[in-house]
Amino acid sequence: MLEGIEFLNKEFFWLFLLLPLVLLWYIVKYKKQTAELKIPSLKGFKVTSSWLPRFRHLLFVLRLLALSLLIMALARPQTVDVSTKTKTTRGIDIVMAIDVSASMLAKDLSPNRLEALKNVAADFIKGRPNDRIGLVEYAGESYTKTPITSDKAIVLRSLQSIKYNTIIEGGTAIGMGLATSVNRLKDSKAKSKVIILLTDGVNNSGFIDPKIASELALEYGIKTYTIGLGTNGMALSPVAILPNGDFQYSRVQVEIDEELLKEIAELTGGKYFRATNNKKLEEIYEEINKLEKTEIEEFKFYNYQEKYRPLAILAGLLLMLEMLLRFSVFRSFV
Repeated sequence: MLEGIEFLNKEFFWLFLLLPLVLLWYIVKYKKQTAELKIPSLKGFKVTSSWLPRFRHLLFVLRLLALSLLIMALARPQTVDVSTKTKTTRGIDIVMAIDVSASMLAKDLSPNRLEALKNVAADFIKGRPNDRIGLVEYAGESYTKTPITSDKAIVLRSLQSIKYNTIIEGGTAIGMGLATSVNRLKDSKAKSKVIILLTDGVNNSGFIDPKIASELALEYGIKTYTIGLGTNGMALSPVAILPNGDFQYSRVQVEIDEELLKEIAELTGGKYFRATNNKKLEEIYEEINKLEKTEIEEFKFYNYQEKYRPLAILAGLLLMLEMLLRFSVFRSFV
């Protein structure tokens, strides 16, 4: 009955402590008003049976109920309907540039570098509901996998479809991947524009110098976070394709141009990270997620509905009923 009801003036509930005192006063008063007559016999008296004297205490019960309802009305019961509206005051456009060269199939991360990245990146995308995100693939050349969009379902499907293929020219064109990402963001009206560029190698192909691409990012106000992916030392990496189409793996020295990645990040106001295992990769994306927060303004609207009126009206009706019974039906007994 009281589900969803709040009481604004709960201090009035202390008045309920007075009700036992009122009951005690009624009992004492009733005993004083009851006269006793002792006679040896009732013979000669006409005895009539009436149910009215048995219900004379009903008047006091009605008054107690009326007082209880008045106390609850004074406590001011009300229901509160809260509606929330959120407004994104600072949106962020993010492009994730992903290296899809053959070396991304190395197994120093589980099950391999590319699949580990896709799993972590998917969680990152799900945690950015108010931002637009796009995907860029690059190896020896680059192309836009998904333009920046607020439709996370499309981005996630595109991310899961990323895999190594022989269509893209082999190699690692960091400059090309960065330049394509800049091209996707340069016309963005977002107040914050971010590129997350991930690679596991060195820039060894492409016709755009990474330093020129990073200067373009700086010119358009695009912050770049760079991630070097790969363990320290040797990693089990694909070195050849067997006649049946499977990769032949061998232990290969991990080479990442960390100096270049640091330079790109520092020039554009970003930060460089090194991911040597799955856990470290997760921590890197969590840190980027914290660094690039979208400001959200939340508005709450409260609709109060007062519920004391029915209680006060019912209390008044009970008091009127008590008085009516007192001066009519029970007039001879009270």
